[in-house]
Amino acid sequence: MTSYMGQHHFDVAPEVKAALEHGGAVVALESTIITHGMPHPQNVTTALDVESVVRSNGAVPATIAVIAGRIKVGLSRDELEWLGTAEDVLKLSRSDLPYAVSANRHGSTTVAATMICAHRAGLKVFATGGIGGVHRGVEKTMDISADLDELAHTPVTVICAGAKAILDLPRTLEYLETRGVPVVGYQTNRFPAFWSRESELPVPIRIETPEAVADLVTAKQELGLNGGILVANPVPEEDEIPMHEMTGFIEGALEEARNHHVTGKAVTPFLLSHILEKTGGRSLETNIALIKNNAALAARIATALARRIG
Repeated sequence: MTSYMGQHHFDVAPEVKAALEHGGAVVALESTIITHGMPHPQNVTTALDVESVVRSNGAVPATIAVIAGRIKVGLSRDELEWLGTAEDVLKLSRSDLPYAVSANRHGSTTVAATMICAHRAGLKVFATGGIGGVHRGVEKTMDISADLDELAHTPVTVICAGAKAILDLPRTLEYLETRGVPVVGYQTNRFPAFWSRESELPVPIRIETPEAVADLVTAKQELGLNGGILVANPVPEEDEIPMHEMTGFIEGALEEARNHHVTGKAVTPFLLSHILEKTGGRSLETNIALIKNNAALAARIATALARRIG
């Protein structure tokens, strides 16, 4: 584990610690999908399945959460199952993380908070579902996810299925470019839109193999450039909901949100719930499939990086 001020707030699981000390491959995983992203018991089943996918692809999983003020890098099965039904669990981004630690609270980590904790613990690769981004109507709300700024200055490679299509995808990509974040399309020329394999937006960089991603990560580090890398990995074709279908579901959800005067932080969960209902559960099935797909790629990238370091 990397030495730094504040290390005493961390509990690193023995398996994760051993892998880090011996130059092994480790993949960070967020915990928000357990507490806020899926219903029980699918949340726990999915989290365990994702960890299994990481292992089967040669790496050690490290699900990150805050329990009673302790930052846990790697959860035991008991901790993970407890988190799946726990109450009064905060959803932590950069701004919330120090409060959860100081107040001995429980918290699940978003993309931004997971990146912070992963980096402090010495992890270089993180698999998630989709990143946050620039929200629609940003010119009125100034609602931009902290995930984007975290990518700009925290050196963790994030593997995702793009950003959720309920966001403003063109502005999200523009923001990442402005902040100097390399955006990689993994075996694709188009930016994935979470449930859909493609949006109409081109990606700046296309890469074909985990080894080539590891080369990019290594070169960026050697050049002394701050920040992370975003690897956009399309959901498998058999699991996607095509963009032309999703557009109708999203527009309907946005209209319902306006009709019900839903604003602020309530908008995203409202939209996702509405889309889940209107797709007959397909959106959740796709969500689970893409997370597993990202975990597999992340493990292969982490393994390729570990070989270079070793």
